[in-house]
Amino acid sequence: MTTVAALHDWLLFAHVLMAMLWLGAVAVVGAFAVRVLRGHDDVGGFVASLRVIGPALLAPPPALLLASGVWLVSDSPAWSFGQGWVQLALALFAAAFAIGAAHQSRAALAAERAPDRATAARHLRRWAWGTAVIIVLLVAATWDMVFKPGL
Repeated sequence: MTTVAALHDWLLFAHVLMAMLWLGAVAVVGAFAVRVLRGHDDVGGFVASLRVIGPALLAPPPALLLASGVWLVSDSPAWSFGQGWVQLALALFAAAFAIGAAHQSRAALAAERAPDRATAARHLRRWAWGTAVIIVLLVAATWDMVFKPGL
């Protein structure tokens, strides 16, 4: 038995850790958005914090998740990019990433620039719905990773 983990083990660890961070961060930020929308906190303050949270907490995990996942598939003789579960994972990742990069950033910017609380809340509500869709996509990707349909 060796005490040093193989490259595959480290890649898998990084992949799972980044998935946990991404899903967890999206879920927590989404929960705070719901709290704000229910009138418990300041919309403007929350939306302003998204400018910091987004790049710092919501951007690195997807990039590292993709890199480690691609490396895992490339490094494994049992897996290939032609397998349905890998293609589904990449499609779910692309959809979640696109919603985050395009829809979420635009909705947050619109909320930040809104002239009043009602308009800001409307844009934040749109942002919260995008967050819910991302969570569903990431849970579906997790299911795909665990069960590997078609393998």
